[in-house]
Amino acid sequence: MSIRIQKSGLLTTVQDLGRYGHQKQGVVVGGAMDKLALRIANLLVGNEEDAAVLEISMQGPELQFETDCIIALAGADLSPSINNEPVRPWRPILVKAGSVLRYGRPQQGNYSYLAVAGGIAASVIMGSSSTYLRAQIGGLEGRALRSGDKLGFGETSDISKRLLSTLLLQTGKEGTFTEALWWPEPELLPKYEQSPTLRAVQGLEYYWFAENSQSYIWEQKYKLTHQSDRMGYRLQGTMLALAEERELLSTAVSFGTVQVPPQGNPIILMADCQTTGGYPRIAQVILADLSKLAQVQPGSIIRFEEVSLEEAHQLYYQQEKQVLALKQAIHYKLNQV
Repeated sequence: MSIRIQKSGLLTTVQDLGRYGHQKQGVVVGGAMDKLALRIANLLVGNEEDAAVLEISMQGPELQFETDCIIALAGADLSPSINNEPVRPWRPILVKAGSVLRYGRPQQGNYSYLAVAGGIAASVIMGSSSTYLRAQIGGLEGRALRSGDKLGFGETSDISKRLLSTLLLQTGKEGTFTEALWWPEPELLPKYEQSPTLRAVQGLEYYWFAENSQSYIWEQKYKLTHQSDRMGYRLQGTMLALAEERELLSTAVSFGTVQVPPQGNPIILMADCQTTGGYPRIAQVILADLSKLAQVQPGSIIRFEEVSLEEAHQLYYQQEKQVLALKQAIHYKLNQV
């Protein structure tokens, strides 16, 4: 059971939910940029939420399936097709051996996820199979996928096997793929926006900034520049400044931390961010909005909206309730197969 990489795409890597518990040794968490999309894709094929998948960035790869398998696509809309027929995301899909998955023009978002029943087989390093390119660990030899690579699958669950059998019957001898006739309700899926408002709490150095800068971060618009990657999203807009010159000892940062370097344009730290940083932290994007943040395309305009820590906790709780409801609904549906 395997996938052959015929064309590598812009940046295709193996990712899961990341490496936790090693930041004190300087090891980044990493993992998927849009962890919510990864979790849902895995649930749709009968995997555990943290199974390894392919993260596909903007210009997608060309992949050939060497065996019949169940897949699900989630996250960004990169115009996927199987054997040149458009295919829809957010549902289980049976793909027959020999079929080729291609990606076309990006329509919305940056990162798409391909989950395969059984998960992508990759070595586990410090509790994770995620690829961290700078350290060259995880995934396939710690690197992005290349043309000619082959990836195996893990052991499929009983639910996945039943789903495979059912969709094979629907496909018939002539068909090359079959989409399941059901999919999650739209309100249970991530909401992506071209120019989103990101909710955030005050950073620990918020009051180091001049009063007008404290206002600007909530009132002004910022453009996401093309000098952005999995480590950080660079913004361009109204400059932010400290009330007085001060230095910060290197201190803890995480996915969603909004730092302000001396030149005044904010940087939002992303999945592959360092474990500590020395720039003042004016804000922290809340957990419930990290999926939306990950899918903002360069050139888009974003704004920040201040919320309290209590509101941030409540919004995260609501998101996790939705994921649980989705998980229960998918398991119920798959168990009916």
